[in-house]
Amino acid sequence: MLGRYALFAFGVVAFTLVAVPRGEIDGGVAEAPSAEGGATAPDSSWSHGYHTLQRQSDGHFYATAYIDGQEVRMLVDTGASVIALTRRDAEAIGVYWNDSDVAPIGQGASGTVYGVPTKLDDVEVGGVVHRDVAAVVVPEGLHISLLGQSYLGRLDSVEISGNEMVISGD
Repeated sequence: MLGRYALFAFGVVAFTLVAVPRGEIDGGVAEAPSAEGGATAPDSSWSHGYHTLQRQSDGHFYATAYIDGQEVRMLVDTGASVIALTRRDAEAIGVYWNDSDVAPIGQGASGTVYGVPTKLDDVEVGGVVHRDVAAVVVPEGLHISLLGQSYLGRLDSVEISGNEMVISGD
């Protein structure tokens, strides 16, 4: 069951590996680009149970998440089944694996995607915390971590209107 779940999740991740331009993301922890090409400061706001993210100049939405207490900049990927962590972000939050655990988890435009399934103790975005969240570590080829449905699907709502994404939760 986990194999099929991971395969589906990383079909989406593999697409993202190709779709997100490398030049706009530096390593595993990225800052959202501004219209001028530099980094922006706040990309979101939190008020009365709603967290608003602004679409960035590259057309994507980015969020600052706190995973097991560590800040991680993430691309919001509503099409990804699970959170996908870069090697750098996984190591920064204390998620470790053996290289022998890395296995094929999906197929992408560039070929097979390899990773390791894991669980995160807690993930918080805009004050909304969810515990025991499914994730995968993609040690090679993923240039920014992805905030997928294993977190987003637990929210009350995720809505996009124009250049804003509004998420709400308890």
